[in-house]
Amino acid sequence: MKRRSFLSSVSAGTSGILLAGPMVSNAKSPKQAHTFTAAKELKADVVIAGGGLGGCAAALAACRNGLKVILTEETDWIGGQVSQQGVPPDEHNWIETHGAPASYREYRNRIREYYKRNYPLTADAKGRSHLNPGDGSVSRICHEPRVTVEVLTEMLLPFISSGKLTLLTEHKIDAADVTGDDVKSIQAKDLKSDRTLVLHAPYFIDATECGDLLPLTGTEYVTGTESKSQTGELHAPEVANPKNNQAFTLCFAMDYQPGVNNIIDRPKDYDFWSNYVPQMDTPWAGKLLELNYSDPRTLKPKNLGFHPEGKKTGEMLNLWLYRRLISKANFVSGTYDGDITVVNWPQNDYFMGNLIDVSEEEFQKHVDGARQLNLSLFYWLQTEAPRPDGGQGWSGLRLRGDVMGTEDGMAKYPYIREARRIKAEFTVLEEHVGAENRRMVAGDEAGKTSADFYDSVGTGYYHIDLHPSNQGINYVDFGSLPFQIPLGALLPQRMNNLLPANKNIGTTHITNGCFRLHPVEWSIGEAVGMLVAFAQRKNVPPRAVREQKNLLVEFQDWIRTQGLETHWPKG
Repeated sequence: MKRRSFLSSVSAGTSGILLAGPMVSNAKSPKQAHTFTAAKELKADVVIAGGGLGGCAAALAACRNGLKVILTEETDWIGGQVSQQGVPPDEHNWIETHGAPASYREYRNRIREYYKRNYPLTADAKGRSHLNPGDGSVSRICHEPRVTVEVLTEMLLPFISSGKLTLLTEHKIDAADVTGDDVKSIQAKDLKSDRTLVLHAPYFIDATECGDLLPLTGTEYVTGTESKSQTGELHAPEVANPKNNQAFTLCFAMDYQPGVNNIIDRPKDYDFWSNYVPQMDTPWAGKLLELNYSDPRTLKPKNLGFHPEGKKTGEMLNLWLYRRLISKANFVSGTYDGDITVVNWPQNDYFMGNLIDVSEEEFQKHVDGARQLNLSLFYWLQTEAPRPDGGQGWSGLRLRGDVMGTEDGMAKYPYIREARRIKAEFTVLEEHVGAENRRMVAGDEAGKTSADFYDSVGTGYYHIDLHPSNQGINYVDFGSLPFQIPLGALLPQRMNNLLPANKNIGTTHITNGCFRLHPVEWSIGEAVGMLVAFAQRKNVPPRAVREQKNLLVEFQDWIRTQGLETHWPKG
């Protein structure tokens, strides 16, 4: 399938305020005004832009609490980073029992049940309560992207059937009608027909991958890296850089057919990428297309292994096993010729440009560049990668576009680690969640746990993991503590009825590194969906729920009855 442009052009119309294109990060009012074209109009209690994990969780929460919802998604797959982007869930060690909402664990259990119900698993695999279809080392539930699409659709279908939920895939938000501090409507462009819909609601949720509604609505936001003087964070740099964002990755899927020649045509940019050495503040290990990288903690060169038959590669991590989606050993003999794995490695992180607050042409240029990097990496693996037997290349490697739902084997959308972030009522800093910084401000004893937020609406955990950036900053990777998600980080400073539900909440560049993963995004989305339902029922603006103690206590008690966790177990 030919990739569509990810940013669509903006047209003028007839009434209201239309905001389009990137805006300055400290905007306090709309900078551009246009008018809507005559278009079909739809109304709901809440409109959610972005069908990733946060958007789906927000939709489920709002719908089960009686709201009418419109959910838009730019691609033809819901599921975000785990489906359209092809990234198996990165999770913490306690995920099977706690540290995420009950609905997230239900989603995970449904993934396992889907395989047990529909696939010819071995008796051993089918009997495992914690089945991991791919047995990938990165996750306890590595699975095919399409299965997440099926499971999330299954979870949403009762609401679609009852008319509570309208799901608009292949629709991109390209305009907003804003009056003062309130969003009145947003405009969705149908990417198949170029027709537009105007979506009206009392509340709007931005669950897009890049925080697209923030500039469209004039909502204040920040990007990139804050300075140490701005945040006081231990690992923040001395100088801020709004353009310094983590690398993005265009993932791809492949399998291996021993004895078969699947070698693709030499990619047009192969000479460039096969000789490319990332320019980092701390030098990279060598060429990007080699089986090594910078160790994220020490930044020293570290060797990696690769064997597509899953064999051990000494003490080195076998990259084939890292994000393996299907382990043929879990299925009846003959079901699969070989394993299927997804490539989201240091070797295909894209450092050459930024996707945030750039033109459509710039965005597409870098996505195309990432595609050429992928093809070059794949060709290198087929023809030049060192083999344990002393040979070179694995000619039987095969791109699996069917796994990613595309013709070329690449994911439908780039895996974006860092988005625009709202200027929030409260911003999570490293001193709240970073292990070392927390001890420095709280002392050795209190510093054993993360900051306790009185307005907690969720929990999460991941180490602070910042991939190398487009501005040449190498890995920033260090320990964090199991943390809470404060309601204040979900509330824009000014806007009344726009809420974030993805990587666009009130974190810093540093703390985004532990808030950007799958279960945390789901937790944020579910809390926001319930916040909208609660605020509408109480007839108060969302920020009043945080400002009024009685409302906050009632809200926290209510969300806990629906499976959201606000605190980690003690001890």
